[in-house]
Amino acid sequence: MHFEAGKIYHIYNMGNNSRQVFFSDENYLYFLRKFRAEVSPYCETLAYCLMPNHFHFLILATEKSETYFAKSKVQVLSRKFGNLLSSYSQAINKQQQSNGSVFRQKTKSKSLSQFITYPTLKQNYLLTCFLYIHQNPVVSGIVDKFEHWAFSSYLDYAGLRKGTLCDIRKAFELLNIDQNTFIYLSSKTLNPDEIKYIW
Repeated sequence: MHFEAGKIYHIYNMGNNSRQVFFSDENYLYFLRKFRAEVSPYCETLAYCLMPNHFHFLILATEKSETYFAKSKVQVLSRKFGNLLSSYSQAINKQQQSNGSVFRQKTKSKSLSQFITYPTLKQNYLLTCFLYIHQNPVVSGIVDKFEHWAFSSYLDYAGLRKGTLCDIRKAFELLNIDQNTFIYLSSKTLNPDEIKYIW
C-alpha cells in the first residue's frame, strides 16, 4: 500500500478463503482497539465497518501517512496496518486453537480519486463508497436496520452513539452533506454499476 497526504483511501481485506474472522463482540472490539492504537495516529478515519468475514475502512491520508521507516521503503501507515492484522491474527489463532493466515495476504487500498472520472458513476464516488460501507450489514442480511449493527460508524454519523474513532465533522465537510442527508441517503439502494468499482 502506498499513501499520499490529502488523498482518501478505501482499505479492505477479507478472511483467507472468505472464512470468518470475527467470532464474538469482543473480537470486533479488540480489532477496533488495535486499529485505534496502531493505525489512527497516522491517518484520519472517516468510516469503517467490520463484518464477520471482512472489514472496510475509509481514511484520509496525512503527512504522517507518507513517512517511511528509517532505511526502509515501507511507509509507516502500511506497516501499521500489517501490525494490526498480524497481532489480531495471532490472537484469533490462539482463541480458535488454529494456525495459518487469518486474512488474505494483501490488504487492498484504493485511492478514491482514481475513479472520479468514470462516466458510469452518476454519484460522487466518495459518497457512494461511504454509503456502501455503512450499508454492508443490511445488504448482506446480517441485520434488518443499520442501527442494529454496532461494528460500523453508522451509529456515530446518525447521532445514535458518541464514538470518537471517526472524524465526523471532517467527513461531512468532505462529503458536503449533513446528518439528516446521511440518514436519508443511507436508506436508498446504491446503483450496482457504481458499487462494482468499490471492491
